Amino acid sequence: MPAGRLMLLDTPSLYYRAFFGVPESMKAPDGTPVNAVRGLLDMIARLVAERRPSRLVCCFDADWRPEFRVAAIPSYKAHRVAEVTPAGSVEETPDTLTPQLPVIDAVLDALGLARAAVPGYEADDVIGTLAARDPGPVDVVTGDRDLFQLVDADRDVRILYTAKGIRNLEVFGEAEVAAKYGIPGRAYADFAILRGDPSDGLPGVPGIGEKTASTLITRFGSLAALLEALDAGVTEGLPAGPRRRLEAGRDYLGPAELVCRVATELPIEVDDTLPAAPRDPAALDALAERWNLASPVKRILAAL
Repeated sequence: MPAGRLMLLDTPSLYYRAFFGVPESMKAPDGTPVNAVRGLLDMIARLVAERRPSRLVCCFDADWRPEFRVAAIPSYKAHRVAEVTPAGSVEETPDTLTPQLPVIDAVLDALGLARAAVPGYEADDVIGTLAARDPGPVDVVTGDRDLFQLVDADRDVRILYTAKGIRNLEVFGEAEVAAKYGIPGRAYADFAILRGDPSDGLPGVPGIGEKTASTLITRFGSLAALLEALDAGVTEGLPAGPRRRLEAGRDYLGPAELVCRVATELPIEVDDTLPAAPRDPAALDALAERWNLASPVKRILAAL
């Protein structure tokens, strides 16, 4: 049986934060920027040193904009599309970040840190699956509020939210989600479906803002219960205005469920053991020299 706290990293969220937070003057000997690589390694080193997980998985997007979500709501992440190819949508990624991504993979593999991705799914779905099947406790490290839907007081599933940086993590469990949004702690996805999320291209129900969404979800407990009340003609706690808006938005709500809720039953096989020593010391030494990573590698090894 798994033992000790599991840490799940929303790795794309972290390396984007590292890319924009660490100067591009951090370069390899050939002049290639390595700011995202260095920043990510330092983030992992700090997380391991300060949070002391027993297990850790670096979760990745195999598909940052899955076709099943686009088919449900075509505007999903549409504002982040650089081009559309026969293989799918290409995400708009800074030119100097793209060459660093294979380096990140190689360094994590040499360290022996688990990496997980599932074809056709996002890192959120990998995290959702690993968090749902673990007995806990689980820490999810992300800058994405969508993952607030995973909080679970019974199994101690928490979000370590990076909006203020790795040095100032905000810890969100059910109580903190409830306090911030005025909703039942596990109902964040229901709330987000109603309210919408412009950062992901999700429109929400027209006329239902954050306050109304919070009030409705709190009153009925979940989106499913709210829609049951709507269909049953319940009027208590469901005024005429929101009722009309919900009825007008029913065609959106079904697809939005598919888009907003993370997958929790993907086929994932991963060894989440946190290594005490690098899996391939020779490869790690070569990567550190090739990409000017000696200092961050030293820090992460010390943390491990």
